[in-house]
Amino acid sequence: MSISSAPFQWEAGIGSGVRRNSTLICASTSAESVEEMVFEMVKAKELGADLVEARLDFLNDFHPTQHLPSLINNRPLPILITYRPIWEGGDYDGDESQRQDALRLAIELGSEFVDVELKVADEFYKSIGGKKAESVKIIVSSHNLESTPSVEEIGNLAARIQATGADVVKIATTALDITDCARLFQVLVHSQVPMIGIAMGEKGFISRILCAKFGGFLTFGSIEAGAISAPGQTTIKELLDLYNFRQIGVGTKVHGVIGNPIGHSKSPHLYNPAFKSVGFDGIYLPLLIDNVSDFLNTYSSPDFVGYSYTIPHKQNGLRCCDEVDPIAKAIGAISCMIKRPNDGRLIGYNFDYLGAIAAIEERLHLQDSNGRSISGCSPLYGKLFVVMGAGGAGKALAYGGKEKGARVVVANRTYAKAKELATKVGGEAITLSELESFHPEQGMILANTTSVGMKPKIDLTPIPKVWC
Repeated sequence: MSISSAPFQWEAGIGSGVRRNSTLICASTSAESVEEMVFEMVKAKELGADLVEARLDFLNDFHPTQHLPSLINNRPLPILITYRPIWEGGDYDGDESQRQDALRLAIELGSEFVDVELKVADEFYKSIGGKKAESVKIIVSSHNLESTPSVEEIGNLAARIQATGADVVKIATTALDITDCARLFQVLVHSQVPMIGIAMGEKGFISRILCAKFGGFLTFGSIEAGAISAPGQTTIKELLDLYNFRQIGVGTKVHGVIGNPIGHSKSPHLYNPAFKSVGFDGIYLPLLIDNVSDFLNTYSSPDFVGYSYTIPHKQNGLRCCDEVDPIAKAIGAISCMIKRPNDGRLIGYNFDYLGAIAAIEERLHLQDSNGRSISGCSPLYGKLFVVMGAGGAGKALAYGGKEKGARVVVANRTYAKAKELATKVGGEAITLSELESFHPEQGMILANTTSVGMKPKIDLTPIPKVWC
């Protein structure tokens, strides 16, 4: 994917950092009463939002002439009025003329932004007859709730929306794969008018963050976790504090953790603060990926520079490398991939075994107060080391245990995979079910590298009940 510099960029001081984009953060409200909506608007301002979207279709017992003046007159931020009909994915299922009357009233009352669906945009523009203050901007929107069309189709759609006279073009699609986001980025970066381009759903998450890099007019964030107006939204707090949204610019380097599932990963909470602390212009994202090769081929531009790998892609990632570090090759899986700056080649490494083994050794050193370790040897030396799982992480720990002189036993759901790994490290192979009759010994180390016990089912364990 080749993407040139994005429009609408600026440099402005924001606190102790530098604002590298002009993309606005719009707080989405999910309130069911006008009073609650006004409260949420105040909260949005406190959180740092630039504007707030008032979803009229979410309100119970809404009366435009009574409630719109209250909403607009009490706004602490610029406001976007949206009254989404059910045929465009919203909650309003009433008379269309009454819905448009409410939008016209919002314009008369001075709402900064009003959202009008493409399907009725021509009709709506005719009805207002040019009677709109310059300060009021109309966002003409299109929502595809099933898929993300081709780049050509999205471009043609953007042109159709622009032709209505829209001040801002909005295209929201549904991401069936993370590569769908790239199509929106390509249209965003070449748009000659302000444009909102978002891919909904978990696989479209990166579009809500990287729109700042590619020139998007705004992104949406929820006021509280779970209180979202569209699938895939994150919170305003995470946009600002975790992803450093204001500091994302054209030159920001993109990193991430590749996995499936990926929502459990803590890596963004480690890397993004680290990048910020040293002033590095980079971002680290959770990347929900089905096919590693497709992802790497799609996001091949120089700004996509490095990835961590987790379940189930540690071995898939290795197969996509141009070069592999000898240790990673011996393990048969990678934990990270770096794009070499001078030639763009993808280099794979495995640091799982270093981190995990070091943590185990540290714990054993603390426990072994009698100095029973053989001088110059790891505290793992000679100990029984049972590794549950024969995937990428299991391979790394089995390799690490072997290197430290442990007696390795690989337990896996399928015996063939356990045997294959055990043979490589000179260990023993058993199935997970055989752990029931496997007798642990004093000082044994047990490492769970399976997905059992991951979020959301954190109470599950592959460890036999007789051991607990």
